[in-house]
Amino acid sequence: MAGWHIGVIGGSGLYEAGALDEMQEIPVASAFGEPSAPVTTGLLSGVRFTFLPRHGVGHRLPPSDINYRANIDVLKRCGVSDIVSISAVGSLREELAPGDFVVVDQFIDLTKGRDRSFFGPGIAAQVEFADPVCPRLAVHIADAAKETGLKVHSGGCYAVIEGPQFSTRAESRMYRGWGADVVGMTAMPEARLAREAELPYALLGMVTGYDSWREDGSAVEGADIVAVMQANVERARAALAQLAKELPAERDASPIDRALDTAIFTPPALWDPRLAARLDAVAARVLALK
Repeated sequence: MAGWHIGVIGGSGLYEAGALDEMQEIPVASAFGEPSAPVTTGLLSGVRFTFLPRHGVGHRLPPSDINYRANIDVLKRCGVSDIVSISAVGSLREELAPGDFVVVDQFIDLTKGRDRSFFGPGIAAQVEFADPVCPRLAVHIADAAKETGLKVHSGGCYAVIEGPQFSTRAESRMYRGWGADVVGMTAMPEARLAREAELPYALLGMVTGYDSWREDGSAVEGADIVAVMQANVERARAALAQLAKELPAERDASPIDRALDTAIFTPPALWDPRLAARLDAVAARVLALK
């Protein structure tokens, strides 16, 4: 299927031996350090999919220690055209029940101290990010998930917290007051970096339980989250397989494919050559125009 190459960031359980045609595991080096793990690539219904486990093999990396820049850089080096993120989230709304899925369209970024950009001194860039999710890709993954029988909510705001602890009750109620619908720890700076890499991004959130905002609700427990996540892995896998079947035969260009066109403020003649060398994958298209 020409043009489509879907990168999937999520747990290692999203693929299994024999599920992909021409399946192979490949270590890919990044100019931004060590990615979470080698990628696993193969074909689903003729569409190239490349999987990267966000927390590493065996879930060894907490959210704040994930090298988000290396992960996005590696997927770009693999030739990925679009990214689907599969992420566990806590519900901030009664109607978003455990076991449901949410295709979010907005974020509130509350993370601290994570590397948020590929750019910096020597090449200054500011990408447009008002609408952080690719609407076309979001519709594709939402429709695919619904086709498999999942209960899917289209649209919602994801509050991204630093963690690794879960929210206090006061924090959870504050996020609700801000208009957030779900809460989690991993979507940022992942989505920001995908935009800088000119990769359309969509997120399918798996609701693992209610956050701690409910008056009569119990505290969030890790064991409960893991149990729901394990039950949802097969459902998410089915949604990805359906996505492969339903993608249009050809991938039309997206405005996000050219997100750097107006984002880089430093004239090419003044670019730091060392930083430009690190951007050889992320900014390959604009580097070629230099």
